[in-house]
Amino acid sequence: MRPVDTNADQIPLVVELSAAEFRDRLQEALAIYVAAMGYPRGTEYHRAPMWTEHVQRSGWSGVGAVVPADPSAESDATHRLVAVAYGYRGAPEQWWHQQVRTGLRHTGWTRDRIDTVLDDYFELTELHVHPDAQGHGLGETLLLRLLDRRPERGVLLSTPEVADENNRAWRLYRRLGFRDVLRHFRFAGDNRPFAVLGRSLPLESLSTEKPSSGEEPLT
Repeated sequence: MRPVDTNADQIPLVVELSAAEFRDRLQEALAIYVAAMGYPRGTEYHRAPMWTEHVQRSGWSGVGAVVPADPSAESDATHRLVAVAYGYRGAPEQWWHQQVRTGLRHTGWTRDRIDTVLDDYFELTELHVHPDAQGHGLGETLLLRLLDRRPERGVLLSTPEVADENNRAWRLYRRLGFRDVLRHFRFAGDNRPFAVLGRSLPLESLSTEKPSSGEEPLT
């Protein structure tokens, strides 16, 4: 792992994860995912093959946050993972891309508008902070680090709809300038409504953008 530039005494420490490191710590990362989302134990076994396949996609990058491991724990690791985020370059052959394209078409978007949003984007696939480590700005730190210096024109993500957008994830995305692309959308095989949000890159524009809702965040 290569540490990101941080204060020497900052804990947890934000680090970049190579594909090999991510695979080595996949079970740790999935445990964070299950805890953060409140899913039942065992969910991680169904997600593991998907996350493993994602690592092989073009433009994949990952970051995490670590704290010193408990010396009494039965592990050789010197640091324990407490947060993780990753994503990759979106492409037409990907299931998520196809689902979002269909959703936009059904809401009346023209092909040109859809292509403008989906032709050049980074998909923020996963961003999770263990409940014990929440409330310290780790999610924002991970997101900013993951998106730093990305070559794509924009970034897209999906997140479950919640009443009044009242949870940590929604507040983070709005604070960082993410806008509506598609709302109350149901992905195939999932009855929950999701929002697809996006914003333009590079991140330097964060200082001048204000969070808002809108339909064309990447133009």
